[in-house]
Amino acid sequence: MKSYRRCVDNWIGHSWTVQTAQVLELLQDVAERIVRPRFRSLSDEQVMEKNPGDLVTVADREAEVAITEVLRSAYPDALIVGEEAVAADPAILGRAGSAGHWFTVDPIDGTKNFVHGSPDHALMVAELDGPTVLRSWIWQPEHQLAYVAERGAGAWCGERRLAIGPVRREPDGRTSWRREVGQSLGGDLPPLSLTWASCGIDYPKLVEAETDYIVYGGTMPWDHAPGSLLLAEAGGVTGYPDLTLYNPTSLRKPLIAAGSQAIFEQVAPKV
Repeated sequence: MKSYRRCVDNWIGHSWTVQTAQVLELLQDVAERIVRPRFRSLSDEQVMEKNPGDLVTVADREAEVAITEVLRSAYPDALIVGEEAVAADPAILGRAGSAGHWFTVDPIDGTKNFVHGSPDHALMVAELDGPTVLRSWIWQPEHQLAYVAERGAGAWCGERRLAIGPVRREPDGRTSWRREVGQSLGGDLPPLSLTWASCGIDYPKLVEAETDYIVYGGTMPWDHAPGSLLLAEAGGVTGYPDLTLYNPTSLRKPLIAAGSQAIFEQVAPKV
């Protein structure tokens, strides 16, 4: 794990604030202390169901408490909307629509993957001003990859600035879609791309051009606020079938995450 000093030294040159580095360090620290020691070591009583098929673990709950405690101390006037806190008190999510400064917290995105021993999971936080995502953090502890975005300052993986390349083209000019798997949308579009069962993995995969778009049925803000800013700062788009852009204060569905405006406009009418 990178030291705090190294994080700050690296990111000052990217016009990121020290506070941005500190939030990433917080996620890395929580992952090392609370999440990673439970990876592939969970006992049966440490895994529960919030709803049928919707898993939660002691690591999710403890990690969210630890992250929320630090954010609340640093930003006492901000609303903290954590996945597990909302599971216990749904009214918290309702307050997001009228909140000014607020944060989303997803302590382990991809809990099923985590429970089943897959490294494809992440810790995620986003900072918002009303419906506008200001900053976002995605830490993939088992891949040791950090994806951080700041509105107007770019999307980054470590010291590498991220920008989505153009879609591939066949000699006849047709689009050569990436990851052509899943159920077809029909027409001249490719089949739906399967997700990696974690938005904290999906959005970075989109930014790294391992797929061209993903269509989501679930739209909770802790799942999509972090990745939507990462995607936007790298040149992609998150929005709805009517071509309006993603609003984290809304639970409208479905939601389309696309690697470019052109892909978004091609996919949206088919969804």
